[in-house]
Amino acid sequence: MPKLLTLKKKKMRITLLMITLLATIHSVFAQKIEYKDGTFTTDGQAVAKMIKSKNAASLGMVNDFEVQNNDGKTMIIAVLADEFPEDPKDNMSYYFKLTFVGLDKTGFFKVSKLGTEKSLGKLLCGAAIFKDGALDQTATFNFIAKQGKTPPMKTNDYVLIQRNKSWPIELKEGKQIEQDGKVIGQWIDNTPSGSNVDQYDFALPSGLKVASVSFTGGNNAQSCEMITLKDSRKQNVGIPSSDNVKMLMSSIDRNQKSLERIVKWLVQNQYL
Repeated sequence: MPKLLTLKKKKMRITLLMITLLATIHSVFAQKIEYKDGTFTTDGQAVAKMIKSKNAASLGMVNDFEVQNNDGKTMIIAVLADEFPEDPKDNMSYYFKLTFVGLDKTGFFKVSKLGTEKSLGKLLCGAAIFKDGALDQTATFNFIAKQGKTPPMKTNDYVLIQRNKSWPIELKEGKQIEQDGKVIGQWIDNTPSGSNVDQYDFALPSGLKVASVSFTGGNNAQSCEMITLKDSRKQNVGIPSSDNVKMLMSSIDRNQKSLERIVKWLVQNQYL
């Protein structure tokens, strides 16, 4: 009799394990995301939509995109990263910069030139980052880490302006960076509308881009994500400050204090 009860218990455990396994498999397949005609769907139900707009810099030949949830809230902003040269080993792809709104993250990804919208849609479907009308933080961070790219630098000669290293560096109106009365660089504010991540490019006076930077916290930012083009390096750079800026009225830039600390780092490390 005890052996019979033990056998029944084993059968019950096996049955429960099979039910759990089937439920897990069903859950995995149920979360499969598809993209078609501007809409991301799961089990036929719309979970997000993609809106396209013409990229002005490409004379309308390429589109930029926004991914919104069903309530019209922007989750992802995808723009052509036309400041980077094409990969010489892959002339069939564009570099796109994706800003993940609300997660304080950006990343660069390759998207096919043939059917750019479908290529981007397929890329995001495979990432499986949509959850309950928002971005799944863990899945998004894994997506950036595993599939994000570091675009190559331009092949122009990288020549720094001669500087007096003991002389202070100043940010001037017109987005110019000066030292001892000489222009040594410039910055461009590339922050997408509605994004909580501030994004800037820094370039030499010739226009050659030397770095792309993104950060949160405005003038109180303590670090930034930096891509330097000279060495194709992506890193997190500390720009600590003990100040607590509550509001800054400046004609130079809304993030002037943080930009000053970033420029100082770029000069000290021979990027600008």
